[in-house]
Amino acid sequence: MASPHLPLPYIIIAAVALIASLAMVIPGDPEWWKVVVLGIVQGITEWLPISSTGHLLIVSKLLNYQGSIGGTFEIFIQVGTVVAVVAFYIQDLLKQAQALLGRSTSEEARAARTLWLGIVIAMVPAGIVGLLARDFIKAVLFETPQVIAGALIFGGIVFLVIELIPQRQTLTTELGQVSWKQALGVGIAQIFALIPGMSRSGSCIVGGLLAGLDRRTATAFSFYLAMPVLGGATLVDLISSLDDVQPDDWGRLLLGAVVSMIVGYLTIGWLLNYIARHNFVAFGIYRIIIGVLILGLVAVGVL
Repeated sequence: MASPHLPLPYIIIAAVALIASLAMVIPGDPEWWKVVVLGIVQGITEWLPISSTGHLLIVSKLLNYQGSIGGTFEIFIQVGTVVAVVAFYIQDLLKQAQALLGRSTSEEARAARTLWLGIVIAMVPAGIVGLLARDFIKAVLFETPQVIAGALIFGGIVFLVIELIPQRQTLTTELGQVSWKQALGVGIAQIFALIPGMSRSGSCIVGGLLAGLDRRTATAFSFYLAMPVLGGATLVDLISSLDDVQPDDWGRLLLGAVVSMIVGYLTIGWLLNYIARHNFVAFGIYRIIIGVLILGLVAVGVL
C-alpha cells in the first residue's frame, strides 16, 4: 500500500523546484500568482472526481488568464500531477517492477501482470477516440462553458444514482484482481472524460464501480491509469504545440506543474483516506452545484 508520507529527499526536490520556478517567473510576469492558483486548482481537481479541465477552464476565464497557449498550459501542468501519483505509489511501483523483471511466478508477479495488463486495456478506448477527436475537443468543447456545466451536472447525477441505488455486489477489492473485462469497462467509461467537465478520475471511478470494484480499488485503479494516460496526452499535446510555446512560456509551464505536483500529492492521500469512510455523494452534490453556478455565470455574461 502506498504511503502518504513523502520522504525528505522528495520534499527537498519539490521545494527547490518551486523556488526555482518562482524565481524564473515572478520578475517578468505580473500574472505569476494566477499560475499558482491554477496549479493549485489542477492539483486538487485532477484526483477528485469533479473535473480538473472544467475547473481550470472556468477559473482561467474568471481570472482572465492570458497564458493558456490555446489550452496547452492547462494540459501541460498535468505533468505535475503525473509526477505526484508516481511519487505517491513509488514503493508499490518498484515492488511491481522487481516482480516483473525477476520473471517470478509468485503471487506478487501475477498481481502485477494482471494490474498492468488491465491498465493497457483501459488505455485503448479513450486513446483512440482522443487522437481522432483531439482538434475538435480543443477547438469546440474547451471553449464552451455550457458543455462543461452540463457535463458536471450529468456526472453529479450519475454519482448520486450509483450511490443511492440498492447496494451492488462488490467483486474486486484488490488492484491485482482487476479482470480484463473490468479494465475494459473502465476504459470505455474513460471516453466520456474527453468531454470537459466529465472528469477523467470521475469517469474511471464510475466505470470501476459499475464493473464491480469497491470504491478504494476503483479510485486507485484510476490513479494508476492516470500515469500513462495523462503522461501520454501531455507529451502528444506538447509536441504538437511546440511552435506556439515561446521561451517566456516555459517558466509559467514549469511553475504550474510544480505547484500541481505538490498539491496533487496531498490530494491523493486525502481522497484515499476519505473514501475509506465515505461514499461519493458529496462529490455528486458539489458537481451539480458548480454546474448550475457556471450556467448562472453564463446567463449574466460573466463567462
